[in-house]
Amino acid sequence: MGNNGTDLDVGYFSSFIAILLFGSNFAPLKRYDTGDGMFLQWVLCAAIWLVALVVNLILHCPRFWSFAMLGGCIWATGNVAVVPIIKTIGLGLGILIWGSFNALTGWASSRFGWFGVDAEEVSKPVLNYVGAGLSVISAFIFLFIKSEIPRNTPATETTPLMTEHAIDPAPEPGSGPAWVDRLSAAHRRLLGCSLAVASGTLYGSTFVPIIYIKDHSRRNDSVYAGASQYDLDYVFAHFSGIFLTSTVYFLVYCIAMKNSPKLYPGAVLPGFLSGVLWAIATCCWFIANHSLSAVVSFPIITAGPGFIAALWGVFIFKEIRGLRNYFLLVLAFCVILAGALCTAFSKV
Repeated sequence: MGNNGTDLDVGYFSSFIAILLFGSNFAPLKRYDTGDGMFLQWVLCAAIWLVALVVNLILHCPRFWSFAMLGGCIWATGNVAVVPIIKTIGLGLGILIWGSFNALTGWASSRFGWFGVDAEEVSKPVLNYVGAGLSVISAFIFLFIKSEIPRNTPATETTPLMTEHAIDPAPEPGSGPAWVDRLSAAHRRLLGCSLAVASGTLYGSTFVPIIYIKDHSRRNDSVYAGASQYDLDYVFAHFSGIFLTSTVYFLVYCIAMKNSPKLYPGAVLPGFLSGVLWAIATCCWFIANHSLSAVVSFPIITAGPGFIAALWGVFIFKEIRGLRNYFLLVLAFCVILAGALCTAFSKV
């Protein structure tokens, strides 16, 4: 990254890789039953932490700032709802909705200086506002897209790792259909969309602690004085927060299930692969934040995966069907593309 032009090239290339991987990282899980998702999220977060460990060693173990873990805690909290979202409204629509609110929250916090971070300036603020506004408009378009999600999966993919308690022969507390499968179609859609909005808002706040540390590193009176300005140096702390929080949630889940959690062996390897893809995508996002600034990278990276995920939903998983839905998807993609271009050119 020797000059501004090189920074932009690296930033946009990293954004492109992040979009591809974010839009595809849940695809390996679609053919397997993941139960209520609590075991899956722990496997996924374990894979994320291992990738962070490798990155940390490559970077020669930069200083660990514990405050950066807070962003990982926020992300892991939003990620708990991913499996219910996919089960209720599908992969494509879920990523489209939470990606839009992710973009809006991340962009606004950087642009206006929320949560104690410095407000970021761009050379063409009008284009930046237009790009963020188009991301919001796309979110409302996505709400009218109907997806078809099967309630049942093949029996060969639903065998839990633990089918009965080792001592007590009584049925497991969580036996029977998953709670999302017992909801009506209208309630499933309402729940899925609500959870996607909440997750997107949490996802959009995940980089705030890192940006806060970087902004305050330039102040001699701050405890973060002299902290690194390179975003990738905070990956290990951020991902450690993810793994720690997911482990706490999984232990609480095990207690709530009276030590009889539903574990699905078929989802272990796909879940691990999903975590690796997500971790690599997020590392690319860290690089894009450094090269482009969060106020530019957020609208681009959060809106793009919806296009990739919808392609999976249309051509592979057949979740989205019908001429009306296809028209709305094309319209939403045009809005997203226009917003991403406006945001990108606002930096030039």
